Amino acid sequence: MREIKGTTRVCGLIGNPVEHSISPIIHNSLSEIIGIDMVYANFKVEKDDVRDAICGAYALNIKGLNVTVPHKSAVIDCLVDIDPLAAAIGAVNTLVRVDGGYKGYNTDILGLERELEEEQLTIKGNTCIILGAGGAARAITFLCASRGASKVYILNRSLERAKKIADAVNEHARKEVVYALSINDYRNITENDCLCIQCTSVGLYPNVDDVIIKDNEFYKKISAGVDIIYNPATTRFMKLCMDNGKKAYNGLKMLLYQGICAYELWNGVTITKSQCNKIYTKMQANMAGNIILIGFMGSGKTSFGKWISKHKEMDFIDTDAYIEQQEKCCINEIFKTKGEEYFRDLETKTIRKLSKTLTNTVISVGGGLALRRENREIMKSMGEVVYLETAKHELIKRLSGSNNRPLLKGVDLSARIDELMSKREELYRDAATVIVNTTGRDFSSMYKDIVG
Repeated sequence: MREIKGTTRVCGLIGNPVEHSISPIIHNSLSEIIGIDMVYANFKVEKDDVRDAICGAYALNIKGLNVTVPHKSAVIDCLVDIDPLAAAIGAVNTLVRVDGGYKGYNTDILGLERELEEEQLTIKGNTCIILGAGGAARAITFLCASRGASKVYILNRSLERAKKIADAVNEHARKEVVYALSINDYRNITENDCLCIQCTSVGLYPNVDDVIIKDNEFYKKISAGVDIIYNPATTRFMKLCMDNGKKAYNGLKMLLYQGICAYELWNGVTITKSQCNKIYTKMQANMAGNIILIGFMGSGKTSFGKWISKHKEMDFIDTDAYIEQQEKCCINEIFKTKGEEYFRDLETKTIRKLSKTLTNTVISVGGGLALRRENREIMKSMGEVVYLETAKHELIKRLSGSNNRPLLKGVDLSARIDELMSKREELYRDAATVIVNTTGRDFSSMYKDIVG
């Protein structure tokens, strides 16, 4: 845990609810990586207390705030200054401390813009389709118009709400660029290769099978689809895009980059692509909610994994057992007939496949799976990677007489453990987000090391 000092500055998120937010992961991880003395926390604020919260934050010397629902518009009256585009949108999600109070920005749209740039999706000169007419749709429509879209269609169940956004954006742009349509009037769109941004809550977990437009003919009109939802990671909207041969992206990078933009405004720094990637991996891991157990043979991965599964209501999978089931052959036989390299390839294919499907699962992996860099990076994107560190004398006791481990056959056990661990110890540590010493400890105390 990072040291909190008298000089430590504070930033945070205000909204209601805020308990679910993963913004602290973004900002506290950035501070740790960059070495900035700042901490970030969530603050639940009731709607009638917004002004008191902003005044109190300034009095407490809080450096900056993020704002989430339902306060993105109400907070504007509490500011001493506001970015012009945020003012036009009518929503603020980032407050930066200035003399006398806070200046407001909308980094939600900046976050989406950075995601689009990274995925090489262009607004300028292209036709954009916005699904929905809520606050996010309004902000993104302003973004598309201000960044030179040739035409923007807003499709919404309530045509009146879509028209209000279109009128506001066209007035700001001083030309007619936005057109409002009822959700069922998508057939009136004659353009093809449109960039479509899904801004509704339709398809949000747990209603993962819902989608605002089901007709495949609609998806033939678009070049790519972006869903601002990030849970589930692949929405029904995204699946329909991909089923029709179009690229699709979720909103997790938008969430990342809106946080990155806020952090840069607060601290006057530029976050590198490498640093962004590290934070994104942590966010993916948090969303997946898996626990991946790594370590040497005999470290207790399977038995500990089954204990966690039973006591914490999580699923359990053992990659070695999974491979044996898929290959219809034991690992000893795979080593004997096809060799170690073939088995290592199977491990990589397995962890790559599981990374796309598993959530809330304890995963016990083979002792050699962490040897490949690709495997280590995949595991980090799946959840908390826990290295079960076990004393050599414990390993010898547990592995003595084992006849189902091909790397231990016909060798001096002590010397073989030394040989393998000299190659693997550093790699286990590189892969791990948490290290748990197993020697002389029960599973309950070991689990406390994981959850903190």
